[in-house]
Amino acid sequence: MLIPSIDLQNGQVVQLVQGERLALQTRDLDAWIAKFARFPLVQVIDLDAAKGRGDNAALVARVARALPCRVGGGVRSAARAREVLASGARQVIAGSALFRDGGIDLAFAASLAEAVGRERVVAAVDGRGGRVVIHGWRTALEVTPAEAVRALEPFCGGFLYTHVDTEGLMRGTDLAAVEAVRRATTRPLAAAGGITTREEIARLDAMGVDAVVGMAIYTGLLDLSGL
Repeated sequence: MLIPSIDLQNGQVVQLVQGERLALQTRDLDAWIAKFARFPLVQVIDLDAAKGRGDNAALVARVARALPCRVGGGVRSAARAREVLASGARQVIAGSALFRDGGIDLAFAASLAEAVGRERVVAAVDGRGGRVVIHGWRTALEVTPAEAVRALEPFCGGFLYTHVDTEGLMRGTDLAAVEAVRRATTRPLAAAGGITTREEIARLDAMGVDAVVGMAIYTGLLDLSGL
């Protein structure tokens, strides 16, 4: 399944290369809501909330009222998770908050699952160079993505694995890295990070992995017709 991604920053829909360089921006959120209306699930990331510099709560709520979505960005507490779900999101995506002191924070993961229900939590595990990276991909841990997924499996309804090495570059993703994460869990898994072609989406689907795509859609490189 293809999951289109909407990233929000400074009140706009944006696409970043490697999470830093601004490549695209538009204020026409409604156009993308309309474009993604036929998809069974859309991913929304509030980049400002993720970076701790405000939020785009009104825009997130606008998408959540219109589309079936899961929302990430700044989910560092059960209270924040409840707010996101109250806005209309079906699931919350938690990332860096699931890691602490160089390891996996199982206590926080358990408390989040208890607060909102395990099935409503998606654990975001980002990998670069074979290790988990957090804090906007600036901090690398001595934990592999597969190890993180195995440990977090009891506390979430699914996983989002982003292969940071290829994110935003539109050169394809690392299917072997995705497969290693797929083997580590029985939970639903979505992959992101450079996915560009229909062939990649089909190969991921054959693995039982959903494809989260942003840049290739916004640039028009990936034609959504028939998907």
